[in-house]
Amino acid sequence: MSDDHIYRVQPSWRLDASVDAARYRDWYDASLRDPDGFWGEHGRRLDWLTPYTKVKNTSFEGDVSIRWYEDGALNVSANCIDRHLAARGDQVAILWEGDDPSEDRKITYKELHEQVCRLANVMKKHGVQKGDRVTIYMPMIPE
Repeated sequence: MSDDHIYRVQPSWRLDASVDAARYRDWYDASLRDPDGFWGEHGRRLDWLTPYTKVKNTSFEGDVSIRWYEDGALNVSANCIDRHLAARGDQVAILWEGDDPSEDRKITYKELHEQVCRLANVMKKHGVQKGDRVTIYMPMIPE
């Protein structure tokens, strides 16, 4: 890759970043020294319906088994969308760019929440219940 295709990080962006190179190294070192402590701390960044008591359960003997936060329960949609509505409802949650450069969309957290709720209600209307598995094959579109 030539230098004319490298986009440098702007100094103002660095000031707003959550992680810089030094913090990344510190986190990486901590994850190696105490994996349960490190991932336990970062797991608490999510909103849990049932908080976990065990961070990981691994077995590398025979059939490999790796389970993270296995006794906890969370709602992924609530973590990705709902908890951001009050503070960030009008901010962009999804920035989509199509294969054609003239196609793009910006979807706010409020708009995304409304679309997710509508789809959930359609599924309920068609008999989908908790624990059911639903597969949808779609093109690369924001929906």
